[in-house]
Amino acid sequence: MLVYTARRLAVAIPVLLAASVLVFLMVDLSGDPLADLRLQQPPPSEEVMAAAEARYYLDRSTPERYWLWMTGIGGNGDIGLLQGEFGPSVRGGAFDIGEQLASSITVTLRLVTAAIIAALGLAILSGVVSAMRQYSKLDYTLTFIGFLALAMPTFWLGALIKEGGLWFNQTTGTGFFYTIGANSARVSNMTNWEYFLDSAGHLVLPTVTLMLTSFASWSRYQRTSMLEVLNSDYVRLARAKGVPNRVVVRRHALRTALIPLVTVATIGVVGIIEGVVITETIFQWRGLGYFFIEAVKTNDAFAVMSWLMLSGTLVVLASLVADILYGVLDPRIRYE
Repeated sequence: MLVYTARRLAVAIPVLLAASVLVFLMVDLSGDPLADLRLQQPPPSEEVMAAAEARYYLDRSTPERYWLWMTGIGGNGDIGLLQGEFGPSVRGGAFDIGEQLASSITVTLRLVTAAIIAALGLAILSGVVSAMRQYSKLDYTLTFIGFLALAMPTFWLGALIKEGGLWFNQTTGTGFFYTIGANSARVSNMTNWEYFLDSAGHLVLPTVTLMLTSFASWSRYQRTSMLEVLNSDYVRLARAKGVPNRVVVRRHALRTALIPLVTVATIGVVGIIEGVVITETIFQWRGLGYFFIEAVKTNDAFAVMSWLMLSGTLVVLASLVADILYGVLDPRIRYE
C-alpha cells in the first residue's frame, strides 16, 4: 500500500505541474493587474508605472514570470510556490496571500467536510432504502426529492434557504438559525463549548445548501449500484443459503455498491469547491469562496493563481484517497 501511495503521489507531481502551467497562462492572459492604476486621473508618471511593473514582475517575459512564480529564484523573496511564497498582492504589502489562504481554508474546510459527510451519509441511506423498496411510495418520494434538489441552482437554493431561516427567526421571535458569517461577533468572550456550539449553529444552513445538490446525484448512483448488486448471482446465492437479509445487505451488497459512489464523490469534489464560492458569498463566510471573489474583483493575479492551484491540489488528493478506498472496499484489488 505504501509503495502504491508513493507511486500515485509521484504521478500527481507532473499533473500538478501541467495544471500550474495552464493556471498561469489563463490568469496571465485574462487581464492587466495594473489596469486600475493605469486608468487613474491624472495618469501616474512613467517612473511610478515602471516601479509598479517591477514590483509585480510585469517587466519580465512570460516564461520568466512563470519560473519566478514556481521557484522564486531571481525574485525579491516574496514569490515562489516551492518556497511557500505566493507572490505580491495588488492590495498592498499588508495583504499576505499565504496568510490569507491559510486562514480562509480553515473556515472553508469546516463547511466542505460537513457537507461531504452529510451528503455521503444521506446518499447512502437514501440509495439503499430506495433500492430495497424499489417502486414503492418511499422510493418515488426519495426520487422526487433527489431530482428536485438536482434541478435547483446553488445560488437560488442558497438564497431560498437563507430566506427560510430569516422567516423562521422572525416568525418565532428567536435567533434559531444563523444566516450570516461563520461565527458570531462575540466569539472572543466564549468558552470552548460555547464556541463549538456557535460554530455548529452557523454551519447548518450553508451545509444544507452545499450538500443538497451532491446528495441528489450521489443518491441516484447509489440506488442504481445497489440494485445491480442485489440482483447479482453471489447475492442470490447468499440468500439461497439462508443468510439473513440484513447480513446480505450490510456485508455483501453495500460494500460492493459503494465502489461507484467513491468514484462519483471524488469527481463531485470539484462541484463542491465551485459551490463553496457561491455558498460563502450568500452566507457571508470569509473562507476560500470569499477569498476568490475578492481576488477576482481586485484583479489580484497571484491570489487567483494561488486559489486555483490550491483547488487543483485538493482535487488530486481526493482522487488519491478514492484509489486507496477501492482497495478497502473491494478485496479483489491489490496494490503491489
